Amino acid sequence: MKFFPDLSRRRFLAGGAALLAPALLPAGAQREETLSDDVASVMRGSVEHASPPRLVFPRAVDAQRWLNDMSARLARFPPAGEWERRRMLTMIQYEATRADLDVQLILGLIEVESNFRQYAVSNVGAKGLMQVMPFWQKYIGTKDHNLFDMRTNLRYGCTILRHYNNLENGNMRRALARYNGSLGSDKYPNAVIGAWKNNWQWSPQRDTGV
Repeated sequence: MKFFPDLSRRRFLAGGAALLAPALLPAGAQREETLSDDVASVMRGSVEHASPPRLVFPRAVDAQRWLNDMSARLARFPPAGEWERRRMLTMIQYEATRADLDVQLILGLIEVESNFRQYAVSNVGAKGLMQVMPFWQKYIGTKDHNLFDMRTNLRYGCTILRHYNNLENGNMRRALARYNGSLGSDKYPNAVIGAWKNNWQWSPQRDTGV
């Protein structure tokens, strides 16, 4: 299992929007299960990490191109303001990268889970952008954590998906199904991968050298 609480020092272990009325979503839910002490400790360390979010790209020009492109694509979803979109995208890119996840896939997951609504709530109580179930607070966080806080929600969600991907030995389809609480069905993984392929695929431009 691996998490990256600090991008400058990777650790490995084997094994401001106005409050809106929550939107009720018909989403699935992660299943509550017992975690080993080692796994819980690493996940807790990932959730507790709180360095300022920043775009993480090999080249600054790619970071700016990505942010410009993704902000334009995000314009049809909430939040509507350019500053809010860029703030959200910076947090998403940082937390996904820190958890060693494909940020474009995470954008697809968030589209399916909450349609980018920060205060979304499912019919089983999952909260926020990545629809995190509150029981995770007792295993990898604290009861004081606010799952409607954007950064907190992203940190939980990426940490949980990383855990499931490790549990499934890199099989992201099964990890996504676990995240949704629907292991054994392809419906949710297909929805996330479809959103990714249709709306969020991206690759950096390469200099031609001309």
